[in-house]
Amino acid sequence: MNVAQLSLDLPHRAALGAEDFLVSDCNLAAVRLIDAWPEWQGNVQLLIGPAASGKTHLVRVWQARSAANAPRPHLLGIAAIEAMGEGTALVVEDIDRRLHDEKALFHLINLAREKGLFVLLTSREVPSRVDWKLPDLLSRLNALPPVQIGAPDDALLKAVMLKHFADRQLDVDPKVLDYLALHVDRSLDAASRAVEAVDRAALGSGRKISRQLAAEVLAVMAQEGASEGQNWPSP
Repeated sequence: MNVAQLSLDLPHRAALGAEDFLVSDCNLAAVRLIDAWPEWQGNVQLLIGPAASGKTHLVRVWQARSAANAPRPHLLGIAAIEAMGEGTALVVEDIDRRLHDEKALFHLINLAREKGLFVLLTSREVPSRVDWKLPDLLSRLNALPPVQIGAPDDALLKAVMLKHFADRQLDVDPKVLDYLALHVDRSLDAASRAVEAVDRAALGSGRKISRQLAAEVLAVMAQEGASEGQNWPSP
């Protein structure tokens, strides 16, 4: 079985660099948001998703289509925002990290409709879970209808893990993928780490990648995760 065979039911986005973007139920709303531009319902859109969920890939797709700028936090000040021309497209990533000036973000959201700006904000958290210092900014962010990337489903997890195995030139029994998809944490980052750990264990022991080896690797990862205070399903 190869990547194409497993991924037949998952549409592909255009690849950027070496990365393929697989579309599934968990990210379909985000893909539709990018595809809908410039016919957005509002000038400012908020895309929310955990780390390694595909936000950056979709941002880069939108930048390629819209010629949007992604200024560094220290360059996005009130004066720079007021100097932007009508129709300017702008990406502000990871606002939950609070690296941007909150007054400038507030000003940007307020001016977006007036100046016809297109603004795509991204975050790993919903606004209410971030410790904003400016209440008015939180109010503006809460008023935006968030587009969220959810936890990946089994089909997406298996397709992503199969791609990671294929990138390592490894053939894997579908039953191993089924087992991994059932027991890994529901994130693409966890899926990537599981593939790396299974590959490392197979190389170190000289064993073939099997369901048993995968179970042993996940058991070790669960123990390590518990010691670090992380949640990892027990195999």
